Amino acid sequence: MGALSELTAPLFLSIEIGIDPVAFELGPLSVHWYGLGYVAGISIALFFTLRYARERGLNPDVVWEIVPWAIIAGLVGARLYYVVQNDPIGHLRDPGSIFAVWEGGMAYFGAVFAVTAVILYFWWSRRYHLPRMLDVTAMFALMGQPVGRIGNMINGDILGPPTDRAWGFVYTHPDSFAPDMTTAYHPAGLYLFISGLILIGILYPLRNKLAIGWFAGAYLVAYAISQLIIFNWRTEPVYWGLQQAQWTSVAVLAVVAVVAVLALRRGDRPWAPQRAQA
Repeated sequence: MGALSELTAPLFLSIEIGIDPVAFELGPLSVHWYGLGYVAGISIALFFTLRYARERGLNPDVVWEIVPWAIIAGLVGARLYYVVQNDPIGHLRDPGSIFAVWEGGMAYFGAVFAVTAVILYFWWSRRYHLPRMLDVTAMFALMGQPVGRIGNMINGDILGPPTDRAWGFVYTHPDSFAPDMTTAYHPAGLYLFISGLILIGILYPLRNKLAIGWFAGAYLVAYAISQLIIFNWRTEPVYWGLQQAQWTSVAVLAVVAVVAVLALRRGDRPWAPQRAQA
């Protein structure tokens, strides 16, 4: 491997990632680590979500009814939001590229918005309890997201700028998504993985201490704040001082703040009433 640029750490101080993004092949089908990460993340999230649905007083059958549609909507929404953020005109000129998810490119906030639309539809059409559904959906996102980030780290599709830090990632496999195989980059995927674990450590113990509906709000606030921080180590286009995902985070925080104020004025309180000790 050639010498690293002077912007990056010496080779022995960097972390080399030489894993093939394709985990294995089944005939003409290439199975990517990224896809396996999604499967693992969904499976783990579903395990915790079904338990939480019972704790929140939501019939697990409702979860099974909604999950397939939510997964489809989440994947489609994440991809379309990425396309909108990254050269939408170019994607329209080559419509096939819109569906080329194996080339990388999913925007998590797109999944949040699409899944929220699915939840609202089921609330409107089935009259399910909306705050309970939102809490359970937040648990699904909270527990599943960090696992999916492992695929990002293997792919090299979520990177920050070049770095001279000792934990910079150098991607040496020719099929990785890294722009250069001799440069160490800020591992933004790792930062997202760590932030996901931190959110679990903060929010999971609060899952039943927060009143119904407030857990979902707490998750959105925590995730939006994490994106405001982590995108300081991303290299996306900047608009009026912030990257697009950071502006989305600001908008999400504003919406949650308005909903929280309205709930407080209605007399709702964020903390669940504690059960009396026997």
